[in-house]
Amino acid sequence: MAWFKTYTLEVLNELRACNMAHHIGIELTDIGEDYLEGKMPVDHRTAQPFGILHGGASCVLSETLGSIAAWMCVDPDKYAAVGIEINANHVRSAINGKGDVIGRCEPVHIGRSTHVWQTDIRHADTGKRICLSRLTVAIIDKKDRS
Repeated sequence: MAWFKTYTLEVLNELRACNMAHHIGIELTDIGEDYLEGKMPVDHRTAQPFGILHGGASCVLSETLGSIAAWMCVDPDKYAAVGIEINANHVRSAINGKGDVIGRCEPVHIGRSTHVWQTDIRHADTGKRICLSRLTVAIIDKKDRS
């Protein structure tokens, strides 16, 4: 795969410390040659008032996985990966307190300045699809950031 170097789940999970991913319970769980997986609880932090998974939480899972995966493809000393567009099709609900969802993020396009990553979010227990999301990421030069 196009990972710039070898990363461990421990190192990648440190990236989520003290940010939104940490606060809503996202944990990175698996790295493959062409994918990154993570899980997120369906609980009081991620549910909407009607007791089901909030669509925005699914987007956070997708953006977390896609941004980290894109970052893994570039030299982290020179470049950063930032989301510039996300869409999500919420096809089934997940009930608050009824387990986790698992997101599997895979590349659709890996270019020099943009990447497109697709995340398939499924219920951890049933395997049923909850959401299908696509994230476009800009690869920016760290020295140009202000």
